[in-house]
Amino acid sequence: MRCLFIIDPLERLQLAGDTSYALMLEAASRGWDVWTCQLEHLGLIGDDAVVDASPTIVMPGTTPTEAFQVEARTAQRLADFDAVLMRKDPPVDVNYLHATWILEHARGKTLLVNDPRGLRELNEHLAVLRFPHLTPATIVTRSADKLRAFQAAQGGAIVVKPVDGYGGLGIFVVRDGDPNASSILETSTGAGARWTIAQKYLPEAVQGDKRIILADGEPVGAVLRVPASAEARGNLHVGGKAVKTEIDARDREIIAAVAPWLREHGQILVGLDVIGGMLTEINITSPTGVRQASRLDDRNVAAPILDCFERMVRGLRK
Repeated sequence: MRCLFIIDPLERLQLAGDTSYALMLEAASRGWDVWTCQLEHLGLIGDDAVVDASPTIVMPGTTPTEAFQVEARTAQRLADFDAVLMRKDPPVDVNYLHATWILEHARGKTLLVNDPRGLRELNEHLAVLRFPHLTPATIVTRSADKLRAFQAAQGGAIVVKPVDGYGGLGIFVVRDGDPNASSILETSTGAGARWTIAQKYLPEAVQGDKRIILADGEPVGAVLRVPASAEARGNLHVGGKAVKTEIDARDREIIAAVAPWLREHGQILVGLDVIGGMLTEINITSPTGVRQASRLDDRNVAAPILDCFERMVRGLRK
């Protein structure tokens, strides 16, 4: 198997918690050829998607210098890889959008993880609204006044976040009596210039945000991300603690509802975020959690993900 990772510069990766690194390590252990590149190395020659990519030797290590031995870039066709993993972290900006258009030209020629059409069409915050019976009460608006009315209707506490946000940036809990509430709502909406998503605050958030990792709609692992003291966000890179958890009956109900829809949109490697039994986000760009779940469960969560890729590649090559 030849596998291309479209990824952020390797020297920036935080290896202890990086899912791309976990997948590359597993690929290397299977004898797969691992190649890496960044967005700017993609291109087209006529209708053929091409890339200047580097063969990359992947080893266990605590720093990128220890973990990666990167060889010189050479021109390659995406069609000559068995799988192409789009693992560039957000933001989903114009450069990201252009990259998905280039990846379109490799459709049907290689396994695309995840499908570029889905990456464009499914906003990670808004996609959950396809399943309103599974989500907390939600509105999307540019109006601070509508956010205030929504806050009152939800009992005085809401979470606001930018529609195009990522990594916990720009997320606020707004409560009755907070002297900064009006300023937060005005800032979040850019005084009416930006759409903001607001959800009913779920008190269970203090107990943790469960990340469920799916491979082609099947759960392969989960991790509970518990916020640090005096912090509303459970994101691990802002101080959240990874805690062992289980996939329960409610989680399986959510998975059963969303899995066919994810498959329809070609979203293979996905992270669902669940708080108090309610679906809050569907992460499709570069979902994380594999290394944390592997440590907590004392098993290789990357293995069933790559098993899934192998099955799908065999099906594509028939």
